Amino acid sequence: MRADVAVTPPAANADGPRVVIVGGGFAGLYVALGLKNKAVRVTLIDKKNHHTFQPLLYQVATTVLSPGQIATSLRHIVRKSKNIEVLLGEVSGFDFEAKRVKVNDSPDLPYDYLVICAGSRHSYFGHDEWEKFAPGLKTVEDAVEIRRRILMAFEEAERESFYSGKTAPLTFAVIGGGPTGVEVAGAIADIARRAVAHDYKSIDTTQTKVVLFEGTGRILGMFPEDLGLKAEKQLKELGVELRKNAMVSDVQEGRIKVCDEWIETRLTVWTTGVAANPLGKKLGVPTARNGTVAVQPDLTLEGHPDVFILGDMATLKDAHGVQVPALGASATQEGQATAKNILRDLAKQPRKPFVYKDKGTMSTIGRNRAVALIGKVELTGLFAWLSWSLVHVYLLVGFRNKLFVMWDWVWAYFTRERSSGLITGNNNPPPPNPNSTT
Repeated sequence: MRADVAVTPPAANADGPRVVIVGGGFAGLYVALGLKNKAVRVTLIDKKNHHTFQPLLYQVATTVLSPGQIATSLRHIVRKSKNIEVLLGEVSGFDFEAKRVKVNDSPDLPYDYLVICAGSRHSYFGHDEWEKFAPGLKTVEDAVEIRRRILMAFEEAERESFYSGKTAPLTFAVIGGGPTGVEVAGAIADIARRAVAHDYKSIDTTQTKVVLFEGTGRILGMFPEDLGLKAEKQLKELGVELRKNAMVSDVQEGRIKVCDEWIETRLTVWTTGVAANPLGKKLGVPTARNGTVAVQPDLTLEGHPDVFILGDMATLKDAHGVQVPALGASATQEGQATAKNILRDLAKQPRKPFVYKDKGTMSTIGRNRAVALIGKVELTGLFAWLSWSLVHVYLLVGFRNKLFVMWDWVWAYFTRERSSGLITGNNNPPPPNPNSTT
């Protein structure tokens, strides 16, 4: 049972205010790094022991990279920070009056400053039962599971063809035409048509059907319309079928319902809809439909200047009236700004309101294919793809990760080969699909 008492965690720097950070994503990590070796005691708590570079999760899911190349131990990242302690634990609630963070099966954590940035999950719009059949892509575990399902789909088709001489069509469905959906659809098409095209003897993987479903009239809605159209063209060049204005109304084992039509699938991947971490509902304040919390210009909770809400859990128009997007880049900037405001408090200086700096938006589609918007400059094709590659390598945490990711990308570019296609977990053949018509 959790002892309902407060404790003061040990720290090398015994002086200074106590800063508790909930969540080791972009926002939480950069708050911690901004307070590195300063006159504060920092406790970073997360239910996972690693920081994940989420923009490259799809490359783990599609066999380009291994999990260890995009995830780094939080303890390793802050190992040279004498004032930062990392705790593995799950936060269950808050007591703002007593200034405590409630942790499952552990004593409460006291704080002087509290930073809540526990991230988000995909929203299934009230149909959480769909997740079993259409996994989302937010964690390393998600990526590994999708990777397993992609490879198992080819293995199942090969086995069917070997024993019966025929196999049902291989159809992969990706739901959601945002950056992640576009990236996943393009990567699966590349796997089927190039990466594993010569690995199977009984099936022709180049005939795999990859369909991207988008509920609105265009993909990549955060980009200018002309860039969205160019992305559509590049997807079609890869063999991806695009269905716009196609709302998914049901997801079941082996099939999805789109506009009253049932479509059989070998694999369905969910990349649309975002819901903030449920911790947002435990703050005692109104939340938006997606669970986000409105924050003050300095990213604090109204009425609680010692409580900061960052990243996917916050909704905010910055000091210039710009709606801050839910992106890794904005979460990083929020983390850096929060650390500076805490240090301003210590120096008895006024805080500064958060100002978001838009450094561009990019989405990769496949080899030599991408779209990018940097300021007013629009890039497509090879130049956009190279820009995307360089930016993402630069932002990766850790020199070792940067080096090995670059090597794997160069290797894959010139050889068309990907990382080892190992299937882990439950590899037993699934029971027959009850919805199959074959």
